[in-house]
Amino acid sequence: MVRPDRDQLSGEVEVDETFVGGIEPGGGRRHLGNKALVAIAAEVRGSGIGRIRMKRVRDSSAVSLQSFVKSAVAPGSKVITDGLLSYVGLDATGYHHDRRIILGSGQTPDAVLPGVHRVASLLKRWLLGTHQGAVSREHLDYYLDEFTFRFNRRTSGSRGKLFYRLIQQAVLADQVPYTKLRAGTGRGPRPVVVT
Repeated sequence: MVRPDRDQLSGEVEVDETFVGGIEPGGGRRHLGNKALVAIAAEVRGSGIGRIRMKRVRDSSAVSLQSFVKSAVAPGSKVITDGLLSYVGLDATGYHHDRRIILGSGQTPDAVLPGVHRVASLLKRWLLGTHQGAVSREHLDYYLDEFTFRFNRRTSGSRGKLFYRLIQQAVLADQVPYTKLRAGTGRGPRPVVVT
């Protein structure tokens, strides 16, 4: 569902990350455990949301998150993030970085970065509703690609063209053997339960 030569996001872009997975006892704010960390970028279009990009990242380090920004957002764009130190240094890589520190500001994260938080909420609701919360870790990237494809085409007036684009991508994409889809584990996929 992902076109390899797709355009990067541009203009004003909110970037944040969210955990996908159930509630885990004994974990702190940044405790990954059995959850997956997903980076989200969303174009700001007035009070609405433009296109989005999502990717599972290894951790919340500067290397992981800044690599995501570089792959998803065009240089010269204004990147709006929270106060996480991992985003410091984006200015030096060709972005206009608007760092909004939430702690002590009296504002909620939803008010500071409304677009990415809305996308994260919609993603989790979609995983719970459509997939009944049983999303396998091995296939999470494919779920994210499908959600991004659907979200970015939500306002399309031509449903036939959407189907055409999907078939076009399927024909152009390399074949993926089932063993590769299963990540070569030899056993059933381990679900990431979304709550």
